[in-house]
Amino acid sequence: MGGGRDVQNAPNFDKYGFYEHISTYESPDPDPLITATDWIWSPKDSIKRWDRTKYFVDKTLDFLKGHKGQPCFVNLWPDDMHTPWVPNKEKQGKRGTYDSEENFKLVLEEYDRQIGRLLDGLKKLGMDDNTILIFTSDNGPLPNFRGDRSAGLRGTKLSLYEAGTRMPFIIKWPGHVPKGATDEKSVISATDLLPSLTAMAGIDLPPNYKGDGEDRHEAFLGNPTERKGDIYWEYGRNPYAFNYPKQENYKSPNLAIRSGKWKLLVDYHENNVELYDMEVDKFETKNLAKAHPDLVKKLKAKLVTWRNYVPTLTPGRMNPR
Repeated sequence: MGGGRDVQNAPNFDKYGFYEHISTYESPDPDPLITATDWIWSPKDSIKRWDRTKYFVDKTLDFLKGHKGQPCFVNLWPDDMHTPWVPNKEKQGKRGTYDSEENFKLVLEEYDRQIGRLLDGLKKLGMDDNTILIFTSDNGPLPNFRGDRSAGLRGTKLSLYEAGTRMPFIIKWPGHVPKGATDEKSVISATDLLPSLTAMAGIDLPPNYKGDGEDRHEAFLGNPTERKGDIYWEYGRNPYAFNYPKQENYKSPNLAIRSGKWKLLVDYHENNVELYDMEVDKFETKNLAKAHPDLVKKLKAKLVTWRNYVPTLTPGRMNPR
């Protein structure tokens, strides 16, 4: 929710409407069992790095047991697939550095095991048929391991190319979401989650709600639909704190817009525009900017206007990890 190394004076969890929480150093209220030092992890943590997801899953199932028969929302953010990758005690020290591919696979195996425990726990509680379960992420992978972690898409985390912004999205709701179906047409944004989930749960949003998201619950239920509005991104306001990723072909301009099938990227106050047709070029290999000058002008104007209304950030502690 913001805190730790790069957000100061962040509101506490109750200000967001949460009744219970456990969280890491990068939050306004770190759990002491996983925050022995002023950093994201430490060998001195009571709950060790390799047991953190198990701890989160245990707490999630405890919460659900205590609220059987009550509507509730759980936001589970395991972080062990973020570096450093620290396998369990028996395998530690034998598998290279904490950002090695070998350690990544060991940690992924444990993560998979714990998500399985979560699903089994929902079934044992009799909640699996009446629970909307969404699996997604907040940004792309880093490191990318030759593109293996992003299906060959261009970029990584810290980039506005597709490997940095296109996330896995899996939704499960037995009897409502068709099993095994894949939707490759609907374009959704994380901002769509709130209006979509409230619609699915039969909850009215406040009349003065002015979020950026759209109600996409029809797409969530297996009916491909087009997004009405555009999606905007910004990453990287200066060359010293945002000089990532290091691979030149992965480093994107710092602004991007997705409008229908078109995606335009450009640096603020620059004219280095890139335009891609995402229906035929999801790997962003063919820049069509010169072939569509009117479209470029239109999308760039919308993007720069949006950027001008984004609040100015207060400089704080920065760490690209």
